[in-house]
Amino acid sequence: MKFARPAALLALCTSLHAAPKWIEAESFSNPGGWVLDTQFIDVMGSPYLMAHGMGKVVKDAETELEVPAGEYTLWARTKNWVGPWDAPGAPGRFQIAVNGETLKHEFGATGKDWQWESGGTVKIGQGMVKLTLKDLTGFDGRVDAIVLSDDASFTPDISMRKKMLGLPEKAPETSEYDLVVVGGGYSGMGAAVSGARQGLKVAFIQNRPVLGGNGSSEIQVWAMGGTRRGLYPHLGEIIEEMADRASNSPAADPAEYNDKLKEDVVKAEKFLDLFLNTHVYGVEMGKDGKNIRSVTGLDTKSGKETRFVGKYFVDCTGHGSVGALAGAEFMMEEKGRMGMSNMWVMQNLKKPVTWPATPWALPLKLEDFPEPRPLAPVGKKNAANQAGYDLGYTPVPNPEDYVHGEWFWESGFDKHPINDLELIRDHNFRAVYGAVSALKTLKAEQYAQHDLTWLAYIGGPRESRRIVGDMVLNGDDMVKGIIHPDGCVPTTWDQDLHYPKEEYMKNFPDNPFISRAQFGKHTDRKNGYPVPYRCFYSKDIGNLFMAGRTISVERAALGSTRVMRTCGMMGEVVGKAAWICLRHHTTPRGVYEQYLDILKDLMNQPGAMRRDSLEGALYLPANAKKLPDTSLSSDSIDPKKLDGIVIDDKEAELNGKWAHGEGLKPYVGEYYSYGSDKNASARFAFSVKETGKYEVRIYFQPHENRAKTAPVTVLSSEGEKVVTVDQTKPAKGKQGAESLGVFTFTAGEEAAVIFRTAGAGGNVHLDAVQVLPAK
Repeated sequence: MKFARPAALLALCTSLHAAPKWIEAESFSNPGGWVLDTQFIDVMGSPYLMAHGMGKVVKDAETELEVPAGEYTLWARTKNWVGPWDAPGAPGRFQIAVNGETLKHEFGATGKDWQWESGGTVKIGQGMVKLTLKDLTGFDGRVDAIVLSDDASFTPDISMRKKMLGLPEKAPETSEYDLVVVGGGYSGMGAAVSGARQGLKVAFIQNRPVLGGNGSSEIQVWAMGGTRRGLYPHLGEIIEEMADRASNSPAADPAEYNDKLKEDVVKAEKFLDLFLNTHVYGVEMGKDGKNIRSVTGLDTKSGKETRFVGKYFVDCTGHGSVGALAGAEFMMEEKGRMGMSNMWVMQNLKKPVTWPATPWALPLKLEDFPEPRPLAPVGKKNAANQAGYDLGYTPVPNPEDYVHGEWFWESGFDKHPINDLELIRDHNFRAVYGAVSALKTLKAEQYAQHDLTWLAYIGGPRESRRIVGDMVLNGDDMVKGIIHPDGCVPTTWDQDLHYPKEEYMKNFPDNPFISRAQFGKHTDRKNGYPVPYRCFYSKDIGNLFMAGRTISVERAALGSTRVMRTCGMMGEVVGKAAWICLRHHTTPRGVYEQYLDILKDLMNQPGAMRRDSLEGALYLPANAKKLPDTSLSSDSIDPKKLDGIVIDDKEAELNGKWAHGEGLKPYVGEYYSYGSDKNASARFAFSVKETGKYEVRIYFQPHENRAKTAPVTVLSSEGEKVVTVDQTKPAKGKQGAESLGVFTFTAGEEAAVIFRTAGAGGNVHLDAVQVLPAK
């Protein structure tokens, strides 16, 4: 690790020569087009700069420093990132210039792991020295640190870092915080804001320059999960103040994920201190060995370290890092985990676009991956999370000019979710670059004018360590609806786990890069299943809470609880529970054992409620943000309130395999049904009281995987008539009603509307049939 004590070799060298000069690449005053990568500090020991130009050489990074005049050997710590696969070529090559003179050595061209490479000797005169990183390829060259030494026999080592930078052996510490929240995704945002509104002094620590985690502009995963429902319908109100309203995942413009809104909401809290670009890598335990005293954070730009002292801590890291460092028991599958995604976007620039050769990328053919899909216009997708809200962005004018690689560009299923994280990301890079090369060469007639305009260099992981709490929630409890006394956060997502998609792993069986979602058993999507509070604190560490993917659930339950809006509500609960701990001098466990009623009362309060001190009363500020009414009544249509005869899919005679759903809204009744099982059918039978002409309507909501040619048969006094319906397009009537026409029915005789899957060309959507007297 980068944080180890310096070797004795350094002391010997410095006694005979001037002390070597250590320059962290991430501290360059002008990074140019190089990006800061912090996601592998726990693997290779440091943040680093990376030339992520997606095939276009990035602007130089520059910095100045002062060193004595003399002759120096220049060293750089770098990596040939395709070396682990013995791939031909070296895409990550770069050079270094000193005072405008470029060294001949090309860094990042050899080896298989991080290593120190010598660039040769340079003569430096009096005055300031200018160092320049010069990218050669645009394909993710990377540099961690540069060392200048006037001792020709000296070789740098990562263990020398702290001494060379003049950092103290023991990092300085902050004053004591009431609550220290580590991890700036949705769970961390919920915990930090919730705690601050309870009057707690909060330190909020995030190792990236933006908040949102997987739901930030850097990764662009939609924040899913139903909020403001179930036992405590005010849960989710804090999260909805700062959640994204993006049109696509990923979107044409990453700004749709509205990082600024998240940061503005957080910074508006007067009791909250936000520490961006700070990576927590260490934990100091208290004297009893059972409670955390502080966590140590590394400033990912300056290299300085700080110990954040706190009374209570929340692990929102997604990897259970704080819990693991503290010695908490955790769960983690050896193999067969969900992987990490790096999504991407291409744009049609309406002119020929060249693309460089990528012999080091995966050698893909068109049949090795799914063709990227066109972006949808605003409102077609994610509509439920957009309704009534200010989107916070201006949509791109021509979404049809973009295609994107979505969540299923995912790998690392059998790789270690922490130790192999950089390899997983780089494998995803090789897959995406290989796909672009295939599209540009093997389907040039369609993609000659397309360019790769965005590729996430920060990966979106799904599964890692889960810290064991006083309760480990299993998936069966969700399905059976077993409600525990401390049930609180509503989880509405189905038990959704990811596995390699067999269709695309034939040529890459060792490390597939395309996934499929396997939906297991359903939860209550409308009201949500209340996840117990006992899943939100460690059974081993007395002052450690968890929120997000790190909570105490078995794997099937994780498939439901892992989505971001749900994780954010966990944070809201933890922030409230932390106030109880402080106010009543108890522990997270003590909240459950002695003060559960107080927690329930707090969860029943509006999210905007706050107090001005630990002992102060809760009140609703006059300027509290008002959220649009998105009550559950807008999700579904009460069939009793529709005119005429209404037959819900719950009452239909179903043959074959049909699934139930609640994601496409609004729907009639409790749910809708859908299916594509061969020769499946659904019969909606009815009879009229008076002979005459009646209009027949069906209800459905469109989706791209729905039937393009759904055959719907109407049995009337006139005989049988088949009407073909395109369910990929919105129904022509209000609330999803589509008229099949006017038919004659005879009083007392059974009539029916029959849906069939044969020849439908997709999933047939069943919701309700409505029969009205013709006007």
